[in-house]
Amino acid sequence: MLLARSRGSGSPAPGGEPPSRSPFGAGRARAAHRVPWWRTRPAQGIGYAAPTALFVGVFFVVPLVLVGRISLSDWPLLAGNRGFNAPDNFTEAATDDLLWPSVRFTLTYTALVTVLLLGLALLLALLLQETRPGTGLFRTVFFLPSALGLASASLLFLGMYSPNVGPISPLLERLGVVDEPVSFLGTPTAALWSTVALIVWKYAGFYMLILLVGLQRIPQDVYEAARMDGAGRWQTFRSITLPLLRPSLALTLLLSVTGSLLAFDQFFILTKGGPDNSTMTVVSLIYREAFQRLDLGAAAALSVVVLAVLLILNVAQFRGLRGTDT
Repeated sequence: MLLARSRGSGSPAPGGEPPSRSPFGAGRARAAHRVPWWRTRPAQGIGYAAPTALFVGVFFVVPLVLVGRISLSDWPLLAGNRGFNAPDNFTEAATDDLLWPSVRFTLTYTALVTVLLLGLALLLALLLQETRPGTGLFRTVFFLPSALGLASASLLFLGMYSPNVGPISPLLERLGVVDEPVSFLGTPTAALWSTVALIVWKYAGFYMLILLVGLQRIPQDVYEAARMDGAGRWQTFRSITLPLLRPSLALTLLLSVTGSLLAFDQFFILTKGGPDNSTMTVVSLIYREAFQRLDLGAAAALSVVVLAVLLILNVAQFRGLRGTDT
């Protein structure tokens, strides 16, 4: 009994709880191992995100706020801000004689480019999907035009389309296809299709690469199961390839529609909006208002409207992209 009492009053019995330690010693140990605030995860996250946030703030948020302010002000390019005049800039832009023709032309151009570009890119991706001798070479050749700047490609095609120094028109004359030099940019229809040809040539390889990645993500087991069930090529393409390729198709659709609605460089270099303002896009109209008519307020108002339309379209297409993600 004395031994048991001595154990109860001293060290713990075997299997019992260890003697309690002083809370002051544990607090000093935690303080000695406390991590500095700049080495914590929240501080590191802020440090990683700060450069991107600064870039977005300086080159996107600040210009966006400035454009919104200019759109609500009487702001000639050379005279500066003359004060608040909303909504005069928006009403004047809506009554511009070139606004609705430019909108119709931009939508027509967007539809043509999107259909032709996605169709050709999908065809190339399907042809180059399997690894065969020379496949890598063809993929590189088709992708190379996308590495060229749009302004450089436009200047290249401007020279090729020239009836005097370009190679296309003399070649067609020698082959007997035409009897006189061809004016590729002289009529509204010819100028439209000549510009569409430029864009399809430049971006088909880039979109082909996106779709090729999507095709390679499709499991081969699905195709093997379809063949065992007796499905033909067209049925396999319609029932398996297209549904599983929808995320990549949605991404290419988003890029094509957004880029076409904001088309400017190719028309500025090739046609200058002509002939007779027939190839005037919405962005070309904004440029005309700002730098030819020297009215920054009207140009900013049109920019705000275009931004709102693009925001709605992008949100709708992003929802479609997320809804079809496999």
